[in-house]
Formats: sequence, C-alpha cells, structure tokens
Amino acid sequence: MTELVDPEDPAAGLAAVVALRRLADRLEDSQVERAMRAGWSWSEVAEVLGVTRQAVHKKHARRLLAAGVALRRR
Repeated sequence: MTELVDPEDPAAGLAAVVALRRLADRLEDSQVERAMRAGWSWSEVAEVLGVTRQAVHKKHARRLLAAGVALRRR
C-alpha cells in the first residue's frame, strides 16, 4: 500500500522529492547501461537524455567500466 504525502507538510513533500530523485537516478543508470551494452554511442545516449555527450560520459563511464561494459570511443 502506498502512503500519500500530506500536501500541507513541507518535510513530507521534500522527502518525496528526494525519493523520486533517487529512483530517477537508478532508472537512468540502468537504462544507460542497457543502451551501452546494446552498442549505443555516448552521443546517442546524450541526445535522448537531453544532455551533452561529455556530461553523460562523465556521469556514467567509471561505473560502466567497473561493471565490465565495453565502451565505444565515439
């Protein structure tokens, strides 16, 4: 059962924001890894995410290498 956030309680609302950010980050991590394992380029991933190639590389490259993902140069 899902608890609803009291719209009058700023602490509860902010806690919900934090939980959503964490969930979004985990979802991004898993989908970027899936795309890279499928042979996508950094540019392709970045375009879909609406960020630069450099930004997506900086955020994900180290983790992907540690996970054994073969990364494309371009």
